[in-house]
Amino acid sequence: MTTKTTTFSATRSNTLAFAMAVVVGVALLTVSGMAQATVLHDAAHDQRHAMAFPCH
Repeated sequence: MTTKTTTFSATRSNTLAFAMAVVVGVALLTVSGMAQATVLHDAAHDQRHAMAFPCH
């Protein structure tokens, strides 16, 4: 029974880590892709083009 608990715990931990990575990645792309302020635009400009995200 200990093995099942350990396996479930490890699977849950991996799933949580993957979900957090996806959320952070989408948030970074959204913030840099939708930035309208000049300072934010200039800071994210090269990254936008590197990711093929249109900004003009």
